[in-house]
Amino acid sequence: MKKVLIFLTNHGTLGDTDEANGTFSPELTHALDVFLKADVYYDLASIKGGTAPLYGTDIADDEVNTAILANDEFQNRINNTLVAAKVNIDDYDAIFYPGGFGLLSDLASDESVAVLSARHYEQGGILAAVCHGPAGLLPITLSDGRKLLEDVVVTGFTREEEVDYGTIDKIPFLLEESLTRNAKQYRKGQPWHELVIKDNRVITGQNPASAHAVAAALVKHLA
Repeated sequence: MKKVLIFLTNHGTLGDTDEANGTFSPELTHALDVFLKADVYYDLASIKGGTAPLYGTDIADDEVNTAILANDEFQNRINNTLVAAKVNIDDYDAIFYPGGFGLLSDLASDESVAVLSARHYEQGGILAAVCHGPAGLLPITLSDGRKLLEDVVVTGFTREEEVDYGTIDKIPFLLEESLTRNAKQYRKGQPWHELVIKDNRVITGQNPASAHAVAAALVKHLA
């Protein structure tokens, strides 16, 4: 059975504000729905381990999100995430970073997780991320000293979408700008429309609407 390691944020607010945040639930649950239907096993990990904060858990008319959140096994995992530094990265076939503003405050700069992702990638593994998830790719440095993103085309949450969502003045940094400066190329489509970029073994999606497609692309790559 194929296995995916999912890195989640421990940061529970929107930047330095007091607004509850963390991982945006539908970007995790819609990906998990794809993985589970494809018989792909998953583990949840975070920098500190323990509970990983979620938001977007009360969205109406999202049956996938509601069903996954109601699952006892999922609740056990989300409240007892693995400590990333204690994970054996060799046990996994892919790594996935779901989005949410929380990771802009931890995974976007954490070296311990970046080292694991670099090792995984250099051993032939797949890296996938959606929405703000590509921020987790920023600190990844390969063994030759080059940043992963230097040779990779990516997408991620756009400036227009930050403006629409009302977060442009609250976030720690603008993801679009950071990806544009650091990646080989940053691409974006219309706000809130699905966009997935596949560049060799790096798969990125622009926004929440892209979560299912990113997971599906990852599963296809694992086949």
